[in-house]
Amino acid sequence: MKTLFATFVLTILSASCGVFDSLNSNTSIKPNDSFVLGNNEHGSFTVKLKNVSKNDIDIYKAPISGGTHSRITIKPNIKTIVKVDRNTALVIENKSTDYASVDLKVTGDLGLSMTYKNQ
Repeated sequence: MKTLFATFVLTILSASCGVFDSLNSNTSIKPNDSFVLGNNEHGSFTVKLKNVSKNDIDIYKAPISGGTHSRITIKPNIKTIVKVDRNTALVIENKSTDYASVDLKVTGDLGLSMTYKNQ
C-alpha cells in the first residue's frame, strides 16, 4: 500500500513540476502551404518530427526579428529532432500538390503560436 501511495504522489508531483509537459500532434498541411510553429515571443523548444506523408517536406527556422536559416528536407517516414531558439519559429513547408502530414512532439516552452501560411 505504501508503494502504491508513493507512486501516486510521485506521479502528481512530476506532473505539477512539468516533467510531462509536451504537445503531441498530427498536423496536416495543404498543398503549397506551410505550418508555422512559434511565430511569437517565447522560450526555446524542441520538436521531434516525423514526415508521415508520401512526399518530401522542408523545414527551416525563422527568427521573429527576420530572416530564415537551417533549411533541411525531410523524406517520407523519416524522423528528426529540431532544437529551436527563443523567439524563433519553425516553419514546416509542403511544396507538393498533395496534402502533407507530420507527427510532432514539442517540449520546452509550449506558449507557441500555430498558424498556416500560403507560399
